[in-house]
Amino acid sequence: MPETALADTPAPKPTKPGAGRKGLFGGRIPIARLRDLALVPAIVVIAVVGQIVNPVFLQVDNLINVLQTMSEIALLVLAQTMILIVKKMDLSLESTMGLAPGVAALLVVPSGVGPGLGLLPGAWSIPITLAVGALIGVVNALLIIRFGLNGFIVTLGMLIVLRGVLTGISGGQTFFQLPESMLYLGTAQWFGIPASIWICLALFAVAIVALGWTSFGRSLYAIGGNVDAAKTAGIRTDRVLWIVIVTGSLLAALAGLMLSGRLASVASAQGNGYIFTVFAAAVIGGISLNGGKGTMFGAFSGILLLFMIQNVLTLAGVPAQWIGALNGLIILVALTISRITGGKVQE
Repeated sequence: MPETALADTPAPKPTKPGAGRKGLFGGRIPIARLRDLALVPAIVVIAVVGQIVNPVFLQVDNLINVLQTMSEIALLVLAQTMILIVKKMDLSLESTMGLAPGVAALLVVPSGVGPGLGLLPGAWSIPITLAVGALIGVVNALLIIRFGLNGFIVTLGMLIVLRGVLTGISGGQTFFQLPESMLYLGTAQWFGIPASIWICLALFAVAIVALGWTSFGRSLYAIGGNVDAAKTAGIRTDRVLWIVIVTGSLLAALAGLMLSGRLASVASAQGNGYIFTVFAAAVIGGISLNGGKGTMFGAFSGILLLFMIQNVLTLAGVPAQWIGALNGLIILVALTISRITGGKVQE
């Protein structure tokens, strides 16, 4: 009888959070899924096109310039990727990138030099910047996790507040004559390569390993896939979310230090508008806005592709006022191509 056959059929075993994600090299969570690799041909094509447009494109100095200018916003992409994987988002990262070094500059830049107050020695600039970034992350996490407020609205409000605070403390001016400690990460070279590039690559490498081969990384995917199932599996979801959100703000503050060092200043509008590029790079790189999907390899590929395109447009002599529109169009095309060649980007 059909009923008997059904009764005798063994019940399927429950699937643990994060199970079934077999990597290209046998890991539980892949370093780079096939859909992440879909951007590699696009990167190669852009490199070829760039060399045809201007022979300068593939010269070492130009490639280093692309990587250095990319490194600051790449840290925002890294931060946003972690947050998106756990099915949250942080719109305030771009404002944290500006306010954190802005507060440090206010306190360490000598009095009488722009809006500086000169209250602390220059050596305090890095600890202050990171402390402000951590504080912003704590406030965001408190409102989102402890009080259960909507993350989009909380971080949108925080973006506006932080932007207003930076404008207020700077009086709309630019901080300059920064101490050597604030300039170091943006100007130093290690083995002939800017320090910011080494830092960016090292942090992405750590993130790839952490998400691919550690229980913490598996926890992120489990929470993003199904937070209730993650709790049932014994994952301390609130603690993981706290770590992710605060770490994201710390990375944004570090990115602000790198940008301020490279430009030798902190503008009152530092970081404004970066969040659009951050989300574009993450989504093009295969990160799902619905959580639980995507890799750091894909995110890095996404931001690299966008900056290569921007550099090619600049070398081609495209007027600056058109670059924004063309970037947006290229983002849509790249997203469509990655979706077709690599499978669904979001579900």
